[in-house]
Amino acid sequence: MAVRREVLGDGHVEGAEARTTEFTRDFQTLITEYAWGAIWSRPGLDRRSRSMIALTALIARGRDDELAAHIRAALRNGLSRDEIKEVLLQTAIYCSVPDANSAFRIAQAVFDDIDGN
Repeated sequence: MAVRREVLGDGHVEGAEARTTEFTRDFQTLITEYAWGAIWSRPGLDRRSRSMIALTALIARGRDDELAAHIRAALRNGLSRDEIKEVLLQTAIYCSVPDANSAFRIAQAVFDDIDGN
């Protein structure tokens, strides 16, 4: 749970916990133990690299519902806004311009929220 909190932030994790039901509890356990406990905690890639991979995968799959949280995570993991922009530009070429267009819109909304706009 510590890595998940460090990457996504307390608010995100607490929100996920609050939405957990008896039906979804096992899935939340799976995410916490395997995604965050086993994969995000492995040696070999730093968190910045893992964030870039996560952003690209989410954009490629059109998972806009998860993208904002991972843009915040990327910032928390040390990526600058310019580096996030470069990831989105690179993704536009290999995934699709429409998917990157959505990603730019979501990223701008995250930045505006952080800046209080």
